[in-house]
Amino acid sequence: MNKFLVALLATTALAGAAEAATVYPLDRATILTSSPFDFKVEFDGVVKPEDIKVTVNGQDYKTVFGKEAQFVAEEKGAKDKVLGSALVLRGLTLATPGAYKVEVSAGPQTKSVTWDVYGTADKPKAKNVIFLIGDGLSVAHRTAARIMSKGMSEGKANGRLNMDDLDRMAFIGTSSTEAVATDSANTMSAYMTGHKTAVNALGVYADRTPDSFDDPKVETLAEALRRQTKKSIGIVTNSELQDATPAAVVAHTRKRADKAEITEMMLEVKPDVVLGGGSAYFLPKSTPGSKRKDEKDFVKSFRDAGYTLATDKAELANAAGTNTGKVLGLFHTGNLDSTLDREFLKKGTVDKFPNQPGLVEMTQAALNQLSKNPDGFFLMVEAANIDKMSHPLDWDRAVVDTIEFDKAIGLARDFAAKNPDTLIVVTGDHTHGVSIIGTVDDSKAGPEMREKVGTYASAGFPNYVDSNGDGYPDSVDVSRRLFLNANNGPDHYETYRPKLDGPFVPAIQNEKKEYVANEAYKDVPGAVFVAGNIPRDGDSGVHAVDDVVLQSSGPGSEGFKGYMEQSDVYRLLADVMALGVKQTQ
Repeated sequence: MNKFLVALLATTALAGAAEAATVYPLDRATILTSSPFDFKVEFDGVVKPEDIKVTVNGQDYKTVFGKEAQFVAEEKGAKDKVLGSALVLRGLTLATPGAYKVEVSAGPQTKSVTWDVYGTADKPKAKNVIFLIGDGLSVAHRTAARIMSKGMSEGKANGRLNMDDLDRMAFIGTSSTEAVATDSANTMSAYMTGHKTAVNALGVYADRTPDSFDDPKVETLAEALRRQTKKSIGIVTNSELQDATPAAVVAHTRKRADKAEITEMMLEVKPDVVLGGGSAYFLPKSTPGSKRKDEKDFVKSFRDAGYTLATDKAELANAAGTNTGKVLGLFHTGNLDSTLDREFLKKGTVDKFPNQPGLVEMTQAALNQLSKNPDGFFLMVEAANIDKMSHPLDWDRAVVDTIEFDKAIGLARDFAAKNPDTLIVVTGDHTHGVSIIGTVDDSKAGPEMREKVGTYASAGFPNYVDSNGDGYPDSVDVSRRLFLNANNGPDHYETYRPKLDGPFVPAIQNEKKEYVANEAYKDVPGAVFVAGNIPRDGDSGVHAVDDVVLQSSGPGSEGFKGYMEQSDVYRLLADVMALGVKQTQ
């Protein structure tokens, strides 16, 4: 090996060693003044405490932070493998805005990060904030919902969605700290904390230890509201309340699957209105349907905390008259059914949970309750089934849920029209790889469904009908219908038809633990086998990396523009609600 190559390799090795330390929060973190967060330094291997030097803007860190970090001699991973030493400082706050350059060294290991600590307006710009998330909402979902709901003729939409007329728009980057790809946990966590994190993480930076509850925490929006304001907080979703998006409003864990613990975290924060599914994690182990591993009864705990319980549509309507101001709605042991199943086909689990409220009813109930607070409120509304139906490539269900989501947006706009001190934000947490290709026209001759796909001029226009004017098509199974298709997925059979017998299950696991095309759809007339293009351990389509579209209206909406990171959205929300200023005196 020549001398030049040896020198190059040595230099590269030294450079790698010099960057071995990891600092949390990460470089370029944006931190709200006085918002508590955990500071951590991870060293590669065991180091001596006397060899560690940490400065902030050139000063010893203890002078700036006001306290000393705990030295951990050995952090351990799986099977007690020693990972290295660490410094940990919990609950740090920084009161002064500005750039904070943190420099760390221990022997040859060095790391430098710079944080942007920011303040907010002295007074709130908006009294109320309604934050509406279409989980997985992509441009194709919006377009398909508009066409399916309003129709199209001569190249122009015959009507507009509620989301179409919001005033301002931005493109939002969704990538995680560890990869260009993303999930609902890290994306919603970025919206709700102002800090980007890793896939599956909520309200923490994902560190190297196996314990999912010891990772460096950052404050959630709900915690900031409790700390700084008297505003009410509402969470509405048609998923489990412990699912990633609603959990991100309150939770701190490296693993979004820690659903039993997330239920407890929700009780700690006590949002005033909590509506969704996931009762299985509220019920003690001995209760049928429970998924807890202990006998803790969180239905009782919430009731003891003053919540009125609702378990179906009728009880939700009755709960609107509660004097406590707190409502817990648990309408399913798991995720609520899609709108298409719940309102039209009566499939899925509707036979077991026949009186589930929809997103519109839940949003209206939340607005009625939260608006009683003279100090205002923050309401998060999630249309979870857009995502949950997009994963199995069940596009008709995903689009009908997008129509329902738009109706919830309409309620928010109606409320804001009467209460102009309300900011509305509508966005997705991530996208899916879906596009509208054209139409499927049953009138075209031949047995092959593939030949019935209309592209370019032969696509024509779909013939959905909304005879009662409710905004939903009377049927999704019309003779010329939209053809949505994914750019990713497992092996499956494309049927070119709506799945009227129940939600689509594109792939099932074989004896090798690989997902293969579900043979149940093989004999559907005209079905075509489609080879998957993702690893065989995947049973459904995956999220896309594409930017999401954010739309907004109301006071403070002028800040949403151009390209933004999801963590930037939190910064604007904090400014609109003046979370840098104590408002509880």
